[in-house]
Amino acid sequence: MLKGVPSMISPELIKVLMEMGHGDKLLIADGNFPAYRCGEKIIRCDGVSISEILNAVLYLFPLDVKVKKPVTLMNITADETPPESWEWYKKIIAKNHAAEYEFDYRDRFEFYEKAKESYAIIATTDISYKGNILLEKGVVR
Repeated sequence: MLKGVPSMISPELIKVLMEMGHGDKLLIADGNFPAYRCGEKIIRCDGVSISEILNAVLYLFPLDVKVKKPVTLMNITADETPPESWEWYKKIIAKNHAAEYEFDYRDRFEFYEKAKESYAIIATTDISYKGNILLEKGVVR
């Protein structure tokens, strides 16, 4: 154990977060996301919500302030209401980062292609509708 590291951050996950460099992407995926089709480095985080692991990761993980939209979500159709989880994500990001960020929204298959650029995917069993969130890593100053 280490002091100050959220308990849901496994040794495997902390290793991956430390390996990542500026501009690398990390996907936190819901239980329906085809993680094993979209990535090679998969870290299981079962029984934990995306909001919980997002909060734990962002405690350690800087978002890229040099890009306009370092956070990407899977878009909804025109007739859908934005998922409640998106508001949670905004609050979690605001709590952990001083800068305000715009989100990038990608249609389903475009999101899958962008997810393939991820350095790693945290695969959860969360069933939040369109809960996937892709983060671009910044630098520690």
